[in-house]
Amino acid sequence: MNGRRLVVGVTGGIAAYKTAALVSRLVQSGAQVDVVMTRAAEKFVGPDTFAALTGRPVLRRMFGNARHPLGSHIDLAAADLLCVAPATANFMAKAAHGLSGDLLGTVYLAFKGRVLLAPAMNDRMWQHPAVQRNAEILRSDGVELVGPDEGWLSCRTTGPGRMADPEQIQSAIERLLAG
Repeated sequence: MNGRRLVVGVTGGIAAYKTAALVSRLVQSGAQVDVVMTRAAEKFVGPDTFAALTGRPVLRRMFGNARHPLGSHIDLAAADLLCVAPATANFMAKAAHGLSGDLLGTVYLAFKGRVLLAPAMNDRMWQHPAVQRNAEILRSDGVELVGPDEGWLSCRTTGPGRMADPEQIQSAIERLLAG
């Protein structure tokens, strides 16, 4: 991972706490990691957590970032890989249908490299036909999905929808970058 430039998108799901561990692992492996958070993600994990782990400012707004004069979405789109973890049903639907209303969505649409999503949601949401259609659209677009796993969910049920563990996501990232 030494010298690899990664973008990690964080969307609004309780599994965002696991993304902090993922980002830490990626940085420790030598990757340069830029984190892009949605507004909803900030309800679960604060941007200061990711700034401390990466040593870089967290990107949250489309405009007004002096570090990216061409626009954050253009500069970030040149990274080696984009990983969205957790990838909520909302993000997956927007990505599958080319919709963008925030920085993470525009980064996804401008991104030319490998894309990995780690879905995380309630088991009923994951099993909904619309979410399954969106997952299939994303796969047909060349997006890789890791998980979701089956297990204990924050809604106090057990089933599919649990975000893959940070180690599993990191392994998938390393596999995609090696291939």
